[in-house]
Amino acid sequence: MEPMGDRQSLVSDQLSPELAALAQRIEAVALSRRGDELALLELLRLLEQLHSQIRETWFQETLPTNRHRLYALLRDIEAKGGWPYIKRMPLRSLLAYMDPSPESSPEANNPNPPT
Repeated sequence: MEPMGDRQSLVSDQLSPELAALAQRIEAVALSRRGDELALLELLRLLEQLHSQIRETWFQETLPTNRHRLYALLRDIEAKGGWPYIKRMPLRSLLAYMDPSPESSPEANNPNPPT
């Protein structure tokens, strides 16, 4: 599999074989969509939906009901990287990729702008 540029692969020695295989498959799908922003956005939306579904259904059902299990959960969260969170790209970051030249704007290509 092609490496993800300067970033490390998602696969970690700490993952179970089942999750490592899943991570490799997701990485392969992302790489196959490289250069297609709409296809990558579709993948990101799917991952966000899955994250929400897992968190709001199966994970919440398993939350600790006693202090011992709560302590174990909090220790795991602290030791292994915190709470899972899907970060969204701020709009300003997205706009940073746009060409600032006036001739690249839609208005520049329209000889009859709306009045």
